[in-house]
Amino acid sequence: MSTAPSTSPTPGSARAGKPPSDEAPQAAAPAPKSRGAWAPLRPLVLRLHFYAGVFVAPFLLVAATTGFLYAGAFQAEKLLYSHEMTVPVGDAKLPISAQVDAARKAHPEGTVSAVRPSPEDDATTRVMLSGVKGVDSGHTLAVFVDPYTAKVRGALEQYGATGALPLRTWIDEFHRDLHLGENGRLYSELAASWLWVIAGGGLVLWFTRRRALRKVRGTSGRRRTLGLHGAVGAWAAAGFIFLSATGLTWSTYAGANIDELRTSVGQSTPSVSAAVGGGGEHAGHDAASGSGGDAEHGVGLDKILGAARAEGLGDPVEIVPPADASSAYVVKQVQRSWPEKQDSVAIDPATGKVVDVLRFDDYPLLAKLTRWGIDLHTGVLFGLVNQIALMLLALCLILLIVWGYRMWWQRGRGSAFGRPIPRGAWAQVPPYVLVPLMAAVAVVGYFVPLLGIPLAGFIVVDVVLGEIAHRRGRRTAV
Repeated sequence: MSTAPSTSPTPGSARAGKPPSDEAPQAAAPAPKSRGAWAPLRPLVLRLHFYAGVFVAPFLLVAATTGFLYAGAFQAEKLLYSHEMTVPVGDAKLPISAQVDAARKAHPEGTVSAVRPSPEDDATTRVMLSGVKGVDSGHTLAVFVDPYTAKVRGALEQYGATGALPLRTWIDEFHRDLHLGENGRLYSELAASWLWVIAGGGLVLWFTRRRALRKVRGTSGRRRTLGLHGAVGAWAAAGFIFLSATGLTWSTYAGANIDELRTSVGQSTPSVSAAVGGGGEHAGHDAASGSGGDAEHGVGLDKILGAARAEGLGDPVEIVPPADASSAYVVKQVQRSWPEKQDSVAIDPATGKVVDVLRFDDYPLLAKLTRWGIDLHTGVLFGLVNQIALMLLALCLILLIVWGYRMWWQRGRGSAFGRPIPRGAWAQVPPYVLVPLMAAVAVVGYFVPLLGIPLAGFIVVDVVLGEIAHRRGRRTAV
């Protein structure tokens, strides 16, 4: 992913007896026919890679740094909150209703929005309370209960489907929006929108470069920096493209376009119907924000959990109380690690009978791929191995950005610090290639607006600077 990996010498370097430079050829120089149709496109990709690398890299640097911290937060969370999350293994677990009663006695505030029974022998039960004063909107207060003794071991603010506790929540929100709310999400969407372009362009530039010029051993200066930048970038490019694609799936603007596209082709994520008597439709109402005052309704939690177990829902599960008098309990599996457990059932609170069932196996293909992609992106699909891989990718991206800026520094001559790649490369591209390429860029830019708008900005700035340089040149000539 070099910022300037052309193989042509710069003007004057041969006259001075210097070896060929790594810089791009002047756009006015005709491309050798022997290099094929790629020759006129290479300077164009090179210039795009340069502009994107210089101006988008600060956003990528923040995303990579916070992503590195987030990947490590899973293990840090287990250490920091071990008292709340784990218990000594006892003889027999108490009924889930008794555990919820204990949580409500200790914390009568708010309403029970969900219950996660202890999924492992040494794990606590979580009782989530919504509407608690002092807890952020969209978050819940998780009360941790010993499943063997019903003793409350603590309460912590919790966020999201993965049950992030305060440390991971803070890092997650910093990674997602810099703690600036919805407007702050534009930074991460910008980074995700451009990461695949920078990675893909750099990958193409590196592998179309002469093999002799790719080596790192025995080189120094800018050539060595370029070699390190290109080699590491080539190895990590597939991971960057994956992170970019999955990150866009839940971004503000591109994510909305992706959701609309999935819905239009019948590939949206289904959810179990929580309407009593309306089973089998998998309509988009899953009572995820249950607002009953307490978790106990009708036949009670113990029978509800037993009915879900009878349908094959093994741990870990989450029980969501009915949202209103016409709604059912929803019990859903919440295992995001491989193999995923995402089955869910709706159960009539009056009779304890299952009124709707939704299996993960019945999800549309794109819904499954989206689920797997997001879980791989967030580091939960393959646990510790997944998190280490994400940390290595983030570290690679940080190094690539540092090397990229260093090459920009090294490319300057005298007072011309960080000279850009010569402009005018597009004029060398044949119309039969340029026109379809521009059409494809326009379509992608429309669906990924934080790629399209900055790209249009780059072009406008480039044209303006070119015109200024042209006018100055004419005045000098006169």
